[in-house]
Amino acid sequence: MLEGKALVKETDMSPKMQIHAMAAASHALDLYDVSDCISVAAHIKKEFDSVYGNGWQCVVGSNFGCYFTHSSGTFIYFALETLNFLIFKGSSS
Repeated sequence: MLEGKALVKETDMSPKMQIHAMAAASHALDLYDVSDCISVAAHIKKEFDSVYGNGWQCVVGSNFGCYFTHSSGTFIYFALETLNFLIFKGSSS
């Protein structure tokens, strides 16, 4: 597990949820090749959907831009190994 080596860049998640996000990312990297960002992201999304309810989004990669609205308390952006992870639950407003 690599969650101790993650660098949180921005978040509004609770500390417990942050730890879960980093642990899910670490576990996904244990299961999939680091170059298979789609499978890594899908694994994390499915984990968060099952634990916290549907509607989660996950972006994984080394170079991406984004602009979105999220539900309060559901956003984290962090780096782990050579990848950046963006996890959030969408908002309708």
